[in-house]
Amino acid sequence: MERWEDGDFGHDTADVDDTPEETQAIRNAVARALALDRELPLAAVLSRARIGLLHRDRQRRVVAVNDRFCELAGRDAAALSGLAVEALLHPDDLSMVTALYARHQIRSTPFEVEARFVRPNGSSLWCDINVSFVCDAAGVAVSTITIAQDISARRAAEERMRESEEHYRHTVELNPQITWTAGPGGQIESVSSRWETVTGGKPSEALGARWLVALHPEDRTPTEAAWRKAIASGAPVDIEYRLRSPEGDFRWFRSRAAARCDAAGATIRWYGTLEDIHDRKLAERALRDSEKRFRLAAHAAGLGIWDYNALTGTREWSDELKAMLGLPLETPAAVAIALARVVPADRHRLQALIAAVEAGDGNHRFETTLRILRADTGAERWIKTGGWRIEAPSGRLSRVLVTTRDVTEERTAQERIRFAAHHDSLTGLPNRATFNERLETAIANSRHHGGGVALVLIDVDHLKETNDTVGHDAGDAVLRALGERVHGVLGDGCMVARLGGDEFAAVIESPGEAAAEVARVRAALAAVREPLSYDGRILDCQATAGGSLFPAHGATATELLKAADIALYAAKANSRGELLMFEPPMRADLQRRSSMLSIARDIIRDDRILPYYQPKIAFASGTVCGFEALLRWHHPTYGAQLPATIAAAFEDYDLAQGLSERMLGAIVGDMRRWLDAGLDFGRIAFNLSPAEFRRDDLTDRILGRLARAGVPADRLELEVTETVFVGRGAECVATMLETFHRAGVHIALDDFGTGYASLTHLKAFPVDTIKIDRSFINHLDRDAGDAAIVDAVVALGHRLGMTVVAEGIETEAQAHHLLALGCDIGQGFWFGHSGPADTVPSVLARRHLVRVAG
Repeated sequence: MERWEDGDFGHDTADVDDTPEETQAIRNAVARALALDRELPLAAVLSRARIGLLHRDRQRRVVAVNDRFCELAGRDAAALSGLAVEALLHPDDLSMVTALYARHQIRSTPFEVEARFVRPNGSSLWCDINVSFVCDAAGVAVSTITIAQDISARRAAEERMRESEEHYRHTVELNPQITWTAGPGGQIESVSSRWETVTGGKPSEALGARWLVALHPEDRTPTEAAWRKAIASGAPVDIEYRLRSPEGDFRWFRSRAAARCDAAGATIRWYGTLEDIHDRKLAERALRDSEKRFRLAAHAAGLGIWDYNALTGTREWSDELKAMLGLPLETPAAVAIALARVVPADRHRLQALIAAVEAGDGNHRFETTLRILRADTGAERWIKTGGWRIEAPSGRLSRVLVTTRDVTEERTAQERIRFAAHHDSLTGLPNRATFNERLETAIANSRHHGGGVALVLIDVDHLKETNDTVGHDAGDAVLRALGERVHGVLGDGCMVARLGGDEFAAVIESPGEAAAEVARVRAALAAVREPLSYDGRILDCQATAGGSLFPAHGATATELLKAADIALYAAKANSRGELLMFEPPMRADLQRRSSMLSIARDIIRDDRILPYYQPKIAFASGTVCGFEALLRWHHPTYGAQLPATIAAAFEDYDLAQGLSERMLGAIVGDMRRWLDAGLDFGRIAFNLSPAEFRRDDLTDRILGRLARAGVPADRLELEVTETVFVGRGAECVATMLETFHRAGVHIALDDFGTGYASLTHLKAFPVDTIKIDRSFINHLDRDAGDAAIVDAVVALGHRLGMTVVAEGIETEAQAHHLLALGCDIGQGFWFGHSGPADTVPSVLARRHLVRVAG
């Protein structure tokens, strides 16, 4: 007798003897067909019906098999003969099918099972397998008939259905909103399981009209009325009410529902959601309270308020706003009245702002500054208007709240600072930044339209002697006179700029011959030499110039500047008071620069950088609040040397990086030693050159060194000049400075007022400290213009929340004046010279009290 464990198989999912009628009919048909097998090609018929047939005897020999079964098993008849069941069935199904076969073999009863066939190529497919036993007269099974049908597609569909059901179930259960449905008459038919989480009651307790019990008593009547109205009209419903929570208190919810209708428009079912809006309600209440406090604060601060309620169309103006516009208090709040007070040239700004706010351009906050003419006096004033757009939950404009502030005095100060950023404070001439821009523009114009460009660098002769013998006031008079005389001769078609110190420059655009322009410059130098009377004395006024021509001496602004600088160097050496135009042999100066670069390489290689520390004094307490680290280098014979001896190295990218790296390492090492000694040295300022920002690893290098040494980042202050904001690589500066700022490193804007950084840069970059350049401090106590600029810078810095540092303080009078102006920190020789690290403890022990004079 052939047994299952010898290789025949079938399978079922339960141990039952009864066979479904359909399955039994198939078995009976197969049995009859086997009896007539010689007359009817049963195997072929079943193959065409996509049914596989396998008949094997007790020795697993194939009695009969059709093509479909061979296709399902992936084997031919010879391979199936004697094949063990382990080779045909999937391992995960084998034990289950084997146990099922054993139970049914005992009584020779047929059974059905779903299992996977494994083909020789490793693929598998699901089959519905029917197994029947052929018995002898004694009822003993002598062979096994197996019928198989491919059900892989059905199994895949069932799996997709189960996944879809699981997806829907999780979607409903995990949805933060409560979903519900109701019949056409408004009776609740289903509620998602989150109802129990929100209210503590079973979802079944919300069916019908019982959900109303969970509402706050004050909300039941209006909610019922809104629901009845929606049912009657079929219109969507959107209402808010409170539901009782499991803790016994109430939370706010927003209920929205819409009806699904048939073709005739009759309601089939309502579908709705409940959304928890409790936090939003609390926020709205807090906003109302905040608005009350805001109005009180605005009244105290003298701010004007313009409140527009878009839902009701009403506008309100505060008494402060009407007073600001010079209007009577009984004046109605109307856009036309406001526009009438705006200077005509600025009205488009206010009109555009009103239109944008009402249209909702995506910006919830807005701001503009414009001029008005007061209704009572006609005086022109600058008004800064700022506000925000408030939207309803639906996204519709709900309210616009605007504040106005008179910024006339602030605007005037800004204009002075803006002028100072682009002009030299002493001569009123354009500064270096404006000069650079004009030179670049002149070269571009020459390339496109023809003509030539002459660049002239002018250096004042003997200015130091004038300052030392007559005084700095006399030196300033010489500088002013030189600017006026050169500009007077060269005319408005030429730009004359002061680049700093005793250095001037002129950019001359001319379509004519270069010789004519050279003659004009020589005439200007002759005018400079005219006697200058100052305070009863005749001052020596003379200048030397070097020039270059585009395109003969350079194709770029940098090349022209280098050529003119070489010419100026040669003129100062050999032809004082004259103009020399660039000639190639003048490049001998490069030898000197090359020597500087060689020395700088040796300094880096031998690690001879020596930081010197100059104290910074807090005016309020007179104590040291930090130091500025100044670069020095050690000469084996002459000791500490100033950086000017290797000035050319700071213009070389690689050498500048090497010097900076050595300097930073020494500074961090000193800070670590001071911390270990328990010294509170404040914050150490370290100057970063513009070249530093061309390194991608700048932030990692500095912050990493601080971290490795265990020095807190807030102990370091990085000083940057205004040129980094607009120079090469400026697009990366903001990101780097922001990284330093977030890490705790302070950012200081050095030499403020001598360059060309605008107020926009102060807002755009994370600047903590403004350092007023020493050129404004030199004559602070004697020059009203310098005093006004310093006053404006201090006021601006404080308004922006920045610390203001004045450098170059050399007299007690300057210190007194700065204290009176409200400056925070002072630095200069009057407080102390710079010194090596071992002098810091003794400097920290000293106090420098400054009191306002008078």
